Amino acid sequence: MNGPGRREESGEPRSESSERSRIVHAAGVVGGATFLSRVFGFVRDMVIAAVFGAGMRTDAFFVAFRIPNLLRSLLAEGSLTIAFVPVFTEYLKTRTRGEALKLANSAFTVLSLILVLITVAGILLSPWIVRIIAWGFASDPEKFRLTVYLTRLMFPYIFLISLVALCMGILNSLRHFAMPALSPVMLNISMIVAALFLRGLFNEPTLALAVGVLVGGVLQLLMQFPVLFRLGVRLRPDFDFNNAGLRKIGILMLPAVFGAAVYQLNQFVGTLLASFLPGGSVSYLYYADRVVQLPLGMFAIAIGTAALPSFSEQVALRKYDELKKTLSFALRIIFFVTLPCMAALFVLRAPIISVLFQHGEFDVTATHASATALFFYTLGLWAYSGLRVMISAFYSLKDTSTPVKTAFLAFIVNAAAGLLLMGPLHHGGLALALSISASVNFLSLFFVMRIKIGAFLDEDFWRSIKCCLISSLLMGVVMWGLLVLAGWDPTASLAAKTFMLIGAMAVGVGVFVIASLLMRSDEMIFLRDRLLSVFYKR
Repeated sequence: MNGPGRREESGEPRSESSERSRIVHAAGVVGGATFLSRVFGFVRDMVIAAVFGAGMRTDAFFVAFRIPNLLRSLLAEGSLTIAFVPVFTEYLKTRTRGEALKLANSAFTVLSLILVLITVAGILLSPWIVRIIAWGFASDPEKFRLTVYLTRLMFPYIFLISLVALCMGILNSLRHFAMPALSPVMLNISMIVAALFLRGLFNEPTLALAVGVLVGGVLQLLMQFPVLFRLGVRLRPDFDFNNAGLRKIGILMLPAVFGAAVYQLNQFVGTLLASFLPGGSVSYLYYADRVVQLPLGMFAIAIGTAALPSFSEQVALRKYDELKKTLSFALRIIFFVTLPCMAALFVLRAPIISVLFQHGEFDVTATHASATALFFYTLGLWAYSGLRVMISAFYSLKDTSTPVKTAFLAFIVNAAAGLLLMGPLHHGGLALALSISASVNFLSLFFVMRIKIGAFLDEDFWRSIKCCLISSLLMGVVMWGLLVLAGWDPTASLAAKTFMLIGAMAVGVGVFVIASLLMRSDEMIFLRDRLLSVFYKR
């Protein structure tokens, strides 16, 4: 069992190799789409900054946009999909396709009704919601009125994006990942177009951004239907509220919402504690988090999303030995991409921050402070990444209570560590506290899973970790040496810094690839063979 590309050499069962190849392919699709979405997200932020600047109106928009986004995090992306996929997959594998599609229709109907109520309540209660989210806005009547108006205008977005999440669960269960993963790109494109071309149509220009959000939500939903139709799924009203599958989804989803709420509380605690530190601390943490979210989105979320249907199918068919092998493989892939990312972020943290953000009022001091936060965030990147896979495995087993319990434990650890470390390490202490809490969360889930299903990390996992650690270490040393020899200067021109950063990254990646191939890394050999097969097909 040496890797997904070496079936004949290892005697690995064809079905096992095929399942692993499906996970890798799906993760590649989701990761590529996520990267594209993040790029357009950066462009969107740049366009909004250039067109609207920073002031009262943009403050109102960002607060108003944060409210449906918060509900999206709690109800839609993550909790709904992760609760729906195991149950729908179980129906696909153990019952008829007709029963599975009936469950999808019932879920569509119930979810639509609940979302209508949430949307209407949100529109009516917007003044009180804004007072809670942005209490200080009440002292400025104009800002408060604009924020409430924008909130009401954008609240239907939660209706749209939650239905997108349901479609995503259906398509992922049917092993289609491309369209759901690409849909966030449409939101960013819609907002960019609205900012550039629609602002002149309104007396209040920021209304164009709100319209862009709504149009983006509609486009995201419409994108899913052609693929659903092609796969034989026709979502229509079904008022069978006694469907047993609905109850299972509800039982799974409720703890998932609480788990997402704990994550939001962690973010809130970090921001709250940072507000007691010197000015700029909140911003340093924000910019560092923006950088570390890129590998998380591209790799961790992608692999977790790709692995969930496989986990769910194996549990539904009671193939627990295969579940253990797939879980070990998914963690192998996660750490194969995460460890070199950690090495690169450790060494290149200051150059990355400098190239991305050191413009205008963002000076060298801000770069160094943000790089410090990035260093401490990076310490926990392995745990952040592994968590997404472990949580998917627990939900496939329909164990929802354990992830919530460990998330609450992590919340306590984060708050306590933050209070202890913010004094000596300032904002870096808060970043370190989050890394510590993520590590506690991952290790807690790991040991509970080991008790539930037995030992699941095989010899190939440990061999892969050894190869990856050595290759990542060599990569980091070479990149550090290049920066020293080239004489990295944060005050140099943007072109010079960008050239040096790209050069160091390119050489580092080359060293990692060569070292991995020399040590016969199964993952690198698989990637090499896959690229060669694509090249020769052309």
